[in-house]
Amino acid sequence: MMTKVSVLGCGWLGLPLAKALIQEGYVVKGSTTSVDKQDLLEIAGITHFPIALETENFSAPVDDFLAESETLIIAIPPKLRGKNKDYSDANKNSFVKKIENLLPYIENSTVKNLLFISSTAVFGDANATINDETPLSPVTESGKQLAEIETLLNQNPHFKTTILRFGGLIGPDRNPARFLAGKENVANPEAPINLIHLDDCIGIILRILDTNSWGIQLNAVTPNHPSRKEYYTQKALESNLTPPTFNESIPSVGKTILSDRLIQLLDYQFIQLDL
Repeated sequence: MMTKVSVLGCGWLGLPLAKALIQEGYVVKGSTTSVDKQDLLEIAGITHFPIALETENFSAPVDDFLAESETLIIAIPPKLRGKNKDYSDANKNSFVKKIENLLPYIENSTVKNLLFISSTAVFGDANATINDETPLSPVTESGKQLAEIETLLNQNPHFKTTILRFGGLIGPDRNPARFLAGKENVANPEAPINLIHLDDCIGIILRILDTNSWGIQLNAVTPNHPSRKEYYTQKALESNLTPPTFNESIPSVGKTILSDRLIQLLDYQFIQLDL
């Protein structure tokens, strides 16, 4: 019998991931927040479910979306920035509440394994080398909520959770050259970069499923950490864009995130080392 996987959030990461899962022989159910994307998913062979998570009671076809699936992948960005930069509407957008609302559905489903896509934002901005044993110390609102969700899922006895924390995402529509091109007085020129390419995001997720690696937390960042200044200057020049200028007068702060456990446990080799 073919294994069924439900992918919650078929966006920038979730849609190409769902397509890759189908190529690997999985039966895939996918969710989006818009009915408009239905054709796009159906053409790719993904059964579409229009599900928008809500902080209050929500009526969505979640039971059907999870039915018969052994694995659930949650690939939704927190989207907490909202309209107000001071996060005054963060409560209304509470990602934690949305996931809490989802939990009873998962608990009553056939799902045994859950993969939650988190972010290295759970580590804040310490001047430190971060490995998989480093305690979480989030600073941003999204980092705090992701950390809370990690705990929430890890403590749930109804399924095994693997947490995958991606660094900055690079790939289609996310050209690093454009991030800082032409900007002036950019902070932290000597801070190391912690990025990962979409190809590796998908490669790692497929490997987790392939090796049944559940009940673990993994940091996923390409093991190549040039400084921000060196990297973004080079990328801008390669694309014929104006390189950013950096503020050298204030000492740089930034973490280096290691993916050693991921490489070791999954026996994984990064595809895109030269981002």
